[in-house]
Amino acid sequence: MDDQKVLVAGAGKSGIAAVKLMLSLGGQVVLYDGNDRLDRNRLKRQFDEDAKVSIVLGELSRTSLVGVELAVISPGISLDAPFVAVLDEAGIPIWSEVQLAYHVSKGKLIAITGTNGKTTTTALAGALMKACFEEVFVVGNIGTPYTETALETTERSVTVAEISSFQLETIMDFHPNISAVLNITPDHLDRHGTMENYIEIKERVCVNQTEKDWVVLNYEDPVLRAFGEGKGLKPKVFFFSSARPLDEGIYLAGCQIVYAHQGQKENVVNVHELQLLGRHNYENVMAAIAIGICMGVPMDTVRMVVRRFQAVEHRIEFVLERAGVKFYNDSKGTNPDAAIQAIRAMPGPTVLIAGGYDKHSEYDAWIEEFAGKVKYLVLIGQTRDKIAECARAHGFNEIMYAEDMFEAVSVCAAYADPGDNVLLSPACASWGMFANYEERGRIFKECVRSL
Repeated sequence: MDDQKVLVAGAGKSGIAAVKLMLSLGGQVVLYDGNDRLDRNRLKRQFDEDAKVSIVLGELSRTSLVGVELAVISPGISLDAPFVAVLDEAGIPIWSEVQLAYHVSKGKLIAITGTNGKTTTTALAGALMKACFEEVFVVGNIGTPYTETALETTERSVTVAEISSFQLETIMDFHPNISAVLNITPDHLDRHGTMENYIEIKERVCVNQTEKDWVVLNYEDPVLRAFGEGKGLKPKVFFFSSARPLDEGIYLAGCQIVYAHQGQKENVVNVHELQLLGRHNYENVMAAIAIGICMGVPMDTVRMVVRRFQAVEHRIEFVLERAGVKFYNDSKGTNPDAAIQAIRAMPGPTVLIAGGYDKHSEYDAWIEEFAGKVKYLVLIGQTRDKIAECARAHGFNEIMYAEDMFEAVSVCAAYADPGDNVLLSPACASWGMFANYEERGRIFKECVRSL
């Protein structure tokens, strides 16, 4: 890519990392962002003074694309954005930043996707790899852009990447040695349009895999079971199940996680030895163990790592106990299905904080989980009226509104009794009130600690 001119769209964390990667490869970069209010000088200061970077803000014109041979789009940018049509008209290929990173990286690649559980599974799979291999990189939506570490990889490296549907939209030859699709439930339909389209994009994670590779799939997800059992899938399939024994694969039998292979059954770990709550987390653990097995991690090492592993920040994260009330941060519960899992994981009566940005989700199944578990619902954000209307239609009327997180936490603390739980699990994205789910979770924890 020496001296190649590339457009990088999006001036966020992943976009800046992609620019730096291209500069390291000797390329020239046009950094574009549709927000014309960004500070051009601040952006410039993120690169060396003599870096071959030009910055375009606001509208992208054809003249800005003179000499551009490739466009790299950050995951937060929709392919329906107006400037994408300009790229298409100019005949410029579009890559995701994970495609760019893959193109220049070396070593083994593990790619993990799914609607929910990606970050926990990626973190645990990363911990398993670090216990067995010297050079391990844990990247993607988990916090470190893949493009940030790609040039550090060697033939001995193992990269574990959390991959979103946004990133899979524009892959080309992206080829993991092991892929995993944890589950597929409705999410991001405001961007992908239909479930059929969303499913197809998720399944792209293994489109370039071969017979030498593995794909780890959830047997209890009907879409993924059909996908794994269907014809034409090249990689070897490793199923996991939280509901039934498998002849081959890994499954939950009562409280025991069992690995079945070649007619043998091997107990791996009892879920009571884990430091994670909820059946969905047991599925995450099974998926990570399956990845470890495919990578040849010894079972004794697997047992040691999964017993020590703690919940990732913002994923049903225990914050503190105050006056007999336990507070949990599940800010990553950005869709109804994830929020269902958090409610199921709560050890007792729960006062729930929910609401946020509207991704055109349906809330009926989530609200049906409230019975016998959720005492009060405290709503914030853009979706609060929509959620309140849905809750009342299902006969749930213990609803309060709050204008901000501080008020929501204060209301919860006032209404929770000793033995109750206060749970932030919004079932919605954070945008509008917060920059991202991490900021939402941090502010929740700050409010809890200030009570």
